[in-house]
This record gives sequence, C-alpha cells and structure tokens, in this order.
Amino acid sequence: MFVDEVSIYVRSGKGGDGMVHFHREKYVPRGGPDGGDGGRGGDVILQVDPKMNNLTPFRYQSRYIAEDGKNGGPNNMTGRSAPDLVVRVPPGTLVYDEDSGELMADLVEPGQQLLVAKGGRGGRGNQHFATARHQVPRTAEKGEPAEERRLRLELKLIADVGIVGVPNAGKSSLLAAVTNAKPKIADYPFTTLEPNLGVAELDPDTTLVLADIPGLIEGAHMGVGLGDSFLRHIQRTRVLIHLLDGLSDDPVGEYSQINSELALFDTALADKPQVVAFTKMDLPDVQERWPEIKKQLEARGIEEPLAISSAAHINLDQLLWRAYQALQTAPEPEVAEKVPVYRPSEDPRQFSISRDPDGTWRVSGISIERAAAMTYWEHSGSVRRFQRIMETLGIDEALRQAGVEDGDYVRIGDFELEWQE
Repeated sequence: MFVDEVSIYVRSGKGGDGMVHFHREKYVPRGGPDGGDGGRGGDVILQVDPKMNNLTPFRYQSRYIAEDGKNGGPNNMTGRSAPDLVVRVPPGTLVYDEDSGELMADLVEPGQQLLVAKGGRGGRGNQHFATARHQVPRTAEKGEPAEERRLRLELKLIADVGIVGVPNAGKSSLLAAVTNAKPKIADYPFTTLEPNLGVAELDPDTTLVLADIPGLIEGAHMGVGLGDSFLRHIQRTRVLIHLLDGLSDDPVGEYSQINSELALFDTALADKPQVVAFTKMDLPDVQERWPEIKKQLEARGIEEPLAISSAAHINLDQLLWRAYQALQTAPEPEVAEKVPVYRPSEDPRQFSISRDPDGTWRVSGISIERAAAMTYWEHSGSVRRFQRIMETLGIDEALRQAGVEDGDYVRIGDFELEWQE
C-alpha cells in the first residue's frame, strides 16, 4: 500500500541524574564530594533515505522513543550517554508540527537530517557545587526532561516528469513501456490507485525519473473521484507529459478540463511546461482521428503535439527527448527552507501565573518547569538552589504581587510546593 501522509509521536531521551556522593576511602576522613554527572539522553533525528519511496513503514510503527542517559556514579563517574535514534524517511518528506501546523523542514537531499526532539542533558553531580565556603554540598541535578511532540509527515514524490491525464488515458502503460516499473494496467477507469515511479534511460548518460499520477476528473481539486490526495505529487515535478485518450469522445475538451483542475489545485501547476501526446495510435480508428485532433490542439496554441502508442512503441523515444529538452529550461521547483534549526517560539525565561479551580497557584514556563523536574527535592541544598532560580527569574516577586500568602500551594509542572515567606 502506498502511504503519503502519517502522524507519528517522537520523544527524546531524558538526561541521566547527577549523583550526591562523598568520597569514602580508608585513612581519608574528608574525601569531599565526588558525585558523577548523568549522561545525555538520545536525540530523535529524521534522516532522508533515498531507498525509500513512501511512508508505509510508519503504518506499522508510529512511536519513536530514544533511550535515556544513564545516571552518574561515585568517584566522579559520568553516566553513559544514550545513542541518537535515527528515523529514516523518503526524499520529498515535509515535516509539520501537528499541534501548531508549523512546517519544520522539507527533506529532499539524500542523507539530509532534521533534529526533531533534542535529548536532555545529564544532571550535574555534587562535585560541581563545592566551593571554599560550602565544601560538603548536598546539591545535585536530575537529568533534563525529554522533549516530545507529534509530527505529521507528508510526502511529495520527487520526479523530473509527471504523467497526467484522465483515467484510462494510458499513463501506466506509458510508464511500463519506457521504464522497468510494473504498475497495474487494466481497461477501466481508476486502475491506478497510487502514484508509481520509474526511471527511463534515454541513452547511457541520460535518464528521466517519471511519476504516473492517478487519473484526474472534473472536480478532483474538491475531492471528486480519487480526490486531490495525489495532486501534491505533481508539485515536485518540473515538466508534465499530458496524455490524451485516443478513444475519448472529446480528448481536446478533456485536455482543458485537466489543466483547469491543475490550476485550481495550485496555480503554479498551470505554468509547468507540458508535452502533449495523443495515445493509442496502434488502433486504426485513432489513426483516422489524429489529423483533426492535431489541428484542434494546434489551434489552442500547442506546439507539435505528438501521437504515440505505448503498445506498439510508436514515438516513445521522441516523447521522452521532448520532455528532457523541456526539463533543461524548466525552473527548479521551490523547496521549503532547508532543515531549519528548531527553536521554541517562546522565550524560555518567560513564565505565567494563574490559579487552578481548586485555588492553587500555577506557575508555567519552559525554564522553571525544567528546573523543577531537575531538582532533588529530598536534598536541602538542591531545594535552596531551586529557590534562587525562582528569584533570578522574578517568579518570587511576581507571586507576591499576584497575592500569594503563607500556606498557599504553588504548582510547577508536576510538583506542588507550599509557599513560605
């Protein structure tokens, strides 16, 4: 099954916890702090794999969770950092943040990577908190929390030439005749239910990548017939081969209809170079009609329309070379910004204060919630450090101005604290 749009869940690894520990050795009464740091959590990275051509693997696995970093140990031992989790995607994958709808990247080049969830850094052990005045610190950090998000992956096939036309115009037959692709072919509309890719070799040094797009009918841009789900694949192509069904009652009218559907879906599609070909020329009835159809096409401004037959291989080489020549002067397709570095849209130091329905104060903000998650609440030194962070960010003063009183409870992330002046 061809899959070109999926939703997945990704979560990076949490950083390993730093350790509170003091050196113990015979005849060394004051060994000092030697708690080790935690290891870094694994990143989740999307990477383009040129061997993939659709998103089918994501139908069977939609959750990607990287490993957590290991905790620090005694004797200044740092925990092991987790390996990154690399998720492979096909060329032409657009990556959206499903919650915000933001386009994060357009992945087109083989090997191209996008960091979608950054692993948490390891917490620092108490060795880092020793000072001349405070030589026995019972302060350490837990590992930084993991990042998680839902992503929507959308595939737009990357092909030089797109083959378009009404159902049963002969698109799959052409692709099968000029490439090694083996699309399903039958004498009824909508035989092709998914795009097919093939590579045509014009000579030892020249190839074309062709995409056979399922047949379009009037109203396709609004979801009629097979709908517009495959029209996006034409957007990547630079040249179109427009096939007219030789057995149709009105092939010229269908030519106008298909161009209207393309323009209604995306105005840029109407500007793509087209090579127009009249199909099924191996049939006597079609051969008789060709001179009149050619006149009608030329009257519409179409230069040198071709008459072809995939079954008899009539004029197929000429068709491919015409498409190749058009490709040399066609503009490059627009590609979204190359792998932007993801940054949170809000300032991590910002915070907000509100009250929950039960009267508890709630403090929300990236930095303060992360600091709460990284605090060892059982160690007094770590609690005092968290209080200093509250003061540095201005949260203490903001709570006082909001009206917090002794004995009130304050929620920060998953933690609930009692306010005491």
